[in-house]
Order: sequence, then C-alpha cells, then structure tokens
Amino acid sequence: MTRDPGGASLLLLADPLLASALAAQLSGAYRVAQGVQALSGQPALVVWCLSGGMPWASLERELLHLRERWQPAPLLLVFTAASSGAEPSELLLRLPVEGLLCAPDREQLEQAIEALLAGGRMVALPAPSAEASGSQGEAGFIAALLASGLAQIETELAHGLAMLQRPALSWARRVLIEGRVRELRAARGFLLWLWGPLSMAWSDQLPPAASLARDLEPPSEAPAPGQLITLRDRTALGLWEAIDGRLEQAINAGLANRTGQLLAVEGLALERRRELLLSLLLQLTLLLQHFRLEQPRGEALRERWRLAQPDLRRQTLRAILGSYVQLPEAGRLSPVAETVLARVDLDQDDPELPDPLPMLSALVLAQPLLVDGCLVACDEPRAVLQLEALVTNWLLRTGELLSAELLGCCAPWPELRRYLLAPPLLATRPLERLRNQLNAQQRWNGWFERPVQLYESRRELYVLQAGVITIQALTEPRDQELARLGWFAQLVTLTLETRDALGPQLRLILKGVGDLLVVVLTQVIGRAIGLIGRGVLQGMGRGLNRG
Repeated sequence: MTRDPGGASLLLLADPLLASALAAQLSGAYRVAQGVQALSGQPALVVWCLSGGMPWASLERELLHLRERWQPAPLLLVFTAASSGAEPSELLLRLPVEGLLCAPDREQLEQAIEALLAGGRMVALPAPSAEASGSQGEAGFIAALLASGLAQIETELAHGLAMLQRPALSWARRVLIEGRVRELRAARGFLLWLWGPLSMAWSDQLPPAASLARDLEPPSEAPAPGQLITLRDRTALGLWEAIDGRLEQAINAGLANRTGQLLAVEGLALERRRELLLSLLLQLTLLLQHFRLEQPRGEALRERWRLAQPDLRRQTLRAILGSYVQLPEAGRLSPVAETVLARVDLDQDDPELPDPLPMLSALVLAQPLLVDGCLVACDEPRAVLQLEALVTNWLLRTGELLSAELLGCCAPWPELRRYLLAPPLLATRPLERLRNQLNAQQRWNGWFERPVQLYESRRELYVLQAGVITIQALTEPRDQELARLGWFAQLVTLTLETRDALGPQLRLILKGVGDLLVVVLTQVIGRAIGLIGRGVLQGMGRGLNRG
C-alpha cells in the first residue's frame, strides 16, 4: 500500500545549518523533524545528511544503530558535496540503507524521498573518476609539458610551411626551410614517441592540449558512468522495470564496441542494431510476464527458459525484418521475414552464457542472489547491478547469434544487404572478409580462449554502460564445463597446468644457476684476475727497481 507523502513525517539528521535549509525546502510536502527531540511518534523515513568525513567502521556502526532504533522506517543516507566520493562505489553499495545519494539536487532528493516512502529504493552515485584523481597528477603535469613543447614546435612548423608557399623564394632558402621543417617534424615525432601515445607519433595533425591530457591519463579497466538505480517497489516486477529502463536508456545512447573483439552486431546498420536489441528486450519482458503468471520453479523454470529461446529469437527476427516487407531476389519478390526464418538456425546456444536459473529466480520469483559470495536480497543495489550484467550479457550474446545468422543470409542476397547492413558492407568483399574474421575469431576462442577461461574459473560477460559495450569478468566454478572439453582443449589446459607445476621449480633452478654464476665470477674468476694483476704489478715494480 502506497503511503500518502503529504502526511508523512521525516526525521532529519544533519548539521544545524544544513538541517534548517533542508527543512525549509521539504516542509511544504512533509512534516520534517529536525532531530530526535522535535519528533513526535514514529517517523516514516529517516534522512541522514553526512556533511563531514567519517571512518568507514563508524559509518557502518551508526547506520546499524539507526536501523535498529527506527525500524521499520527506511533509511536515506545523503552525502553532501564535501563528503561525497570519499569511498569507492563498491563499498557504498554495501551500506545497509534503502536510499543513497551523493551531492543531490532538490529534485533528486524529492524523488528519492517519494520512492522510499512508496516502498522502493533509490541509489545515485557519481562517476568514480574522482576516486582515481590522486593518480592523475603526474599524467596531468606530463601532459602540460608535452602540450607546451608541441605547441612551440607546431608554431615553428606552421611558420616554415607558410614561408614555403611564397612564390618568390630562392632555391637555397627553400632548401634550408625544407630542412628546418623536416627537423621540426622529426622532433615532434620523437617527443610523442617518448612521452605521448604511440599512435600520435605517426599523425600529421596535432591534437589539442585537452585531447593530449585526456590521452595521457592512465586507462581505466571499465567505463566510469554514474550509478542511478531507482526501484518503484521491491517486487520482481519493480526490479525488472528498473533494469529494463536502464538497459533501454543505454541502448538508445548508441553502441560502441570496447571489448577488444570483433562483434557481428557491428555489421548491421545503426538503426537495425538498436531495433534488434530493443526487440530482444521486449520479447524478454513478455516472457518474464508469462513466467510470473505460471510461477515455475527450479528445474522446471530452467527447462521452460530453454524451450522458449527459439521462439523468442524467431519473434525478434520477425519484428526487425517486418512481417509484410518484400524484397527482390532472383527476379521475383520474396517475403523477407519468412525467407530469412527458413534459412537461419535458431536452436544453437552460446556456451559462454551462464546458468539462467539465478537470474530467472530473481526476476520471476524475487529470490535472493549470490553476489561476491554473499546471498543478498534481489532488490539491493549490488544484486540489481549483478542482474543487469547477466541480462545484458544474454541480450548481447543472443544479438550476436542473430546478427551472425543475418550476415550469412545477406551474403547471397544483395538486396537484403541494403535493408539490414551498414553501408561499408554492401560490397561482397568487405562482407566476406567480416564473416571470415568472425569465423576465425570463433575458432580461436573455442580452441584457446575458452579452455583458459574454464581452467581459471572465469567467465566474461558483455555489459552495456552509457552506450559502450565492455567485458566484465565473473569468477564462478566451471568444473563441469571443463570436464566436457575436447581433446585439443584439454591439451591446452594440460599445458597451463604443466606451466604452473614446473614454473616454481624452473625459477628455483634459474636462481641457483644465477647464484652459481655470481660465485664463479666474483670468487673464482675475479680473485684469479686480481692475483694476475697483483703479479703483473709486482713484476713491473721489480723491473723498475733493477733499472
């Protein structure tokens, strides 16, 4: 049952000046009590505004005390601008609070209060770029020096090139200026090779100083967007609505590949990529609604999911191809959807997809999820992010399977290429080159990459954040998959095991040989050379005395 916000009472814990300002803003919609003394009855929500630094252990202890004292009232923790970003987001997500805001504005604070009073959650964290700001001072100093030196070189270079454009220029002076230009270009290339990114050393265009400073910053392992999680309620439906909204927003932002791998979905036109992923997301929403009505559990839920995959893919292809679209093929009009569906294989599965049961149990039955070795409620922020990663991985990998099938259908059908593919793939050669590269990458991953990942109990998940596709590593036991590998893949894992077994012994042997060489060089050969030198000096001394 949704509470009436107008009659809700808030307990505001903050510094006196900050509490007065917040109370003036919120008193029009809520009954605000500044401190425990001004409170009458049980509060509907506890808002704690932390304006100063606090040790992490003390913060956790105070939050537990507040939760024990004011249960069942939800707890909203607000970090002001002075105290936000003091801890990494991984630790902040572990805090036992229903709401967490970092330096919010008035609108965001009111949205969080309304969400918590309605029984939901809201977490808004800034981008973690501030966490690594301490390590960027050296890079910024180097970037400033590099930009200053390159700016001077570029000024001299522009002056020399301008002089070469003069028509009335003597031959001797032209030769001197051309030599000066070559020297400046060589100096610029050496400076970039020494201090800057290597790719800049071979470019004739000098990037601006801001771009240089950005390129010289240490690369991060993952993109750094801010986290904004809003749950309307803590049911499975509210959880899926939050994940669905976040994924739809990320897909509409565009798709940029930062995985280091070649993706088949890149071969589709930009609008077709977006339509493919949004159609998959819609079909998943309908399937989850069907599961919530039937409430299957355990193995029955896993089997229903497996049997529903071919039909889900078929409906997705039918949605993006169009049920009534016809294109010329071999001199006649052919229905695109029916023709393509008759030629594709929709029963294949990606072996890198994890077990769907934990994801489905949380999204259908609102069951807890195992995150970092801890069983947490599905509505907690850590579980929401984990579920979003699992859903995104299924979305992108299923999109990869369908995109590869569409590329295969477009190869003998030139008219279909104009309808589905990106403009560079309209010609036959680039399309076949892309398909061959995808097949070679799939074979390499199956023969070498996947055995290594199985042996290291590591799984790579495709995640989508702010329109960028990246890879997130997930550690989980994969012994059963390791036992089902073929003989060649087993040989790869045996090679890794042999290297791990012989590596320490080989290092000990090399260390012993090195120590022996040191002893031989210093104690034997060095002493012998010293004796020989001493004898030569004594002989020279005797000769001089005789003379």
